[in-house]
This record gives sequence, C-alpha cells and structure tokens, in this order.
Amino acid sequence: MKLLENKKYIYDIYQACQFIGQFTSHKSFSDYTSDPLLRSAVERQFEIIGEALNQLLHIEPNLELRIHSSRQIIAFRNKLIHGYSSISDAVMWGIIETKFPILKDEIEEIADEYGVKKKD
Repeated sequence: MKLLENKKYIYDIYQACQFIGQFTSHKSFSDYTSDPLLRSAVERQFEIIGEALNQLLHIEPNLELRIHSSRQIIAFRNKLIHGYSSISDAVMWGIIETKFPILKDEIEEIADEYGVKKKD
C-alpha cells in the first residue's frame, strides 16, 4: 500500500510539473502578469506540488535528499494558500524560470525510477 501511495504522490507532482511547463511554455513575464487564468493555473499546480510533496515525505522521508529545496517547496505552498497576497508576480515568475526546471528534472528522474506511468 505504501508503494501505491508513493506512486500517486510522485505522479501528482510529475503531472503538476508537466502542466506548469505546458502553461508557461513560450510565455513571457508580461504574458504571465496580464493573464489571470495563467496565474491561477500555475499557482494551483504549485499548491498541488507542495501538498503532494509534503504527504510523500511523510511516507518516504529519504526522498527529501533527492528533491532540491523540498522544505522550501512545501513552505511556498503554504504561503500560496495562507499568504497569497504577499507573493508578487515577479517572485512567482522568478521561481518558474530558476527553481522550477530543477524540480522538474528531479521529479522526472524519480518518476522513472518508481515506474510512474506518464500520461503525456
């Protein structure tokens, strides 16, 4: 049962990363700031990533060492949920451009190892 839970959370993170990549592909900061639907969609996927990662680390704590800044990702989710008004578009776009690619690569590697079926 534990393996199935792991795979579900890994898949949820993987899928959210895929969505963020799709949503922001060929987009600029200006596109992001002017499109409330895009902002909402990206923020929702980061919320899913943070929550799924939090749950995953409760059942598989050794993965914390394999996901760069995992505690900061969870804290960011909490800030999105509870302190959303304090996160600027510039901060969010900076995360998308600099931190997100690292997470995406890491979770793709983990998803491969766990045999998570990719539905691209």
